[in-house]
Amino acid sequence: MFLSHLECTSCGLRHDRTRLQNLCTKCGKPLFAIVDLKAADRAITPEKLATREKSLWRYRELLPVPKDLEPVSLGEGGTPLLRANKFAAELDVDLWIKDESLNPTQSFKARGMSVAVSMAKYLGAKKLAVPSAGNAGGALAAYAARARIEAHIFMPRDTPRANIIECRELGARVNLVDGLITDCGAEIARRKDKEGWFDLSTLKEPYRIEGKKTLGYEIAEQLNWKLPDVILYPTGGGTGLIGMWKAFDEMERLGWIDPPKDGFAVANNKRPRMFSVQASGCAPIVRAFEAGEKFATEFPYAHTVASGLRVPKAIGDFLMLQILRDSNGGAIAIDDDEMIRAVREVGSKEGLFVAPESAACFVALKKLRASGKIDIGERVVIFNTGSGIKYLDCFE
Repeated sequence: MFLSHLECTSCGLRHDRTRLQNLCTKCGKPLFAIVDLKAADRAITPEKLATREKSLWRYRELLPVPKDLEPVSLGEGGTPLLRANKFAAELDVDLWIKDESLNPTQSFKARGMSVAVSMAKYLGAKKLAVPSAGNAGGALAAYAARARIEAHIFMPRDTPRANIIECRELGARVNLVDGLITDCGAEIARRKDKEGWFDLSTLKEPYRIEGKKTLGYEIAEQLNWKLPDVILYPTGGGTGLIGMWKAFDEMERLGWIDPPKDGFAVANNKRPRMFSVQASGCAPIVRAFEAGEKFATEFPYAHTVASGLRVPKAIGDFLMLQILRDSNGGAIAIDDDEMIRAVREVGSKEGLFVAPESAACFVALKKLRASGKIDIGERVVIFNTGSGIKYLDCFE
């Protein structure tokens, strides 16, 4: 095992990696899994990766699962990075789409759940619970079934029908809640000790982010270890955004990407400028970024058709905001009607039926180009976090 220890992202307190852990026992903030990079560096190199299977497990030495343990896997990761030729020509940028809809359960949530369920099973969890706006629930249902572990999924009652059916047909116990994902999380918190559930909520355990960080490794590898100038990321809980930044930090220390030059900030490094894309009806990170705040207050009356963006309060808000500032990036909110129109535009121009969350990033790109925050010729990566087929309710 290359996992060294667990460490609080706020106060730095170390936690035992040999037992199930949720948040920091001192300050209640998220924990990071800290990999022994010196040991990993002796076992993995960019050259060795070229001979390995195209899945997130090609980065096995950089993940927390013990090397002699069979992971709970359905073939996640290894998704294509596609050139968006039509959009690129129209906007004068070098545009790429990381298509996560080809993961198991058709979304990027498969990455985090594969690693998290693997670790939960290894550490002795018998029942798993998660609040979900849709895709995380489907991913947990699938990986829990694969691991033969009981899954309890709490979803807002107005979650897209496809997600609810998916979870039920995969054998999970689905609980519909009148409210938002925050209300679902509160219900799990009230019942988990009595019911014997281990909480796999976003950033409330340390291993989903380890699966998501492989997005950063894959992009770097697919671009020959030269990171893009800009990443546009649809942001709800923000695990992928935070995970990629963790991956960039690890790659820098491994010597796989260039470190900052003396006297220059991270923004002058080879790291991308990170932009968080949210819905106008639920934009806590955008508001906090624009106000210069360290934390984001809960967004009132949150509403958007992009269910993955309907997260009014994220526990990793301070991490996201710091990344946006350190990278000289930003945050932008997009209206629902713009997202839905963009789904068809992306489909007709690039041949991808993207989720509304992802379509928001294409709208954001146009706005950021018009404002000069993205320049001519810059290399931009947009994430299609899931398949539009799961959002048919939005197009009726």
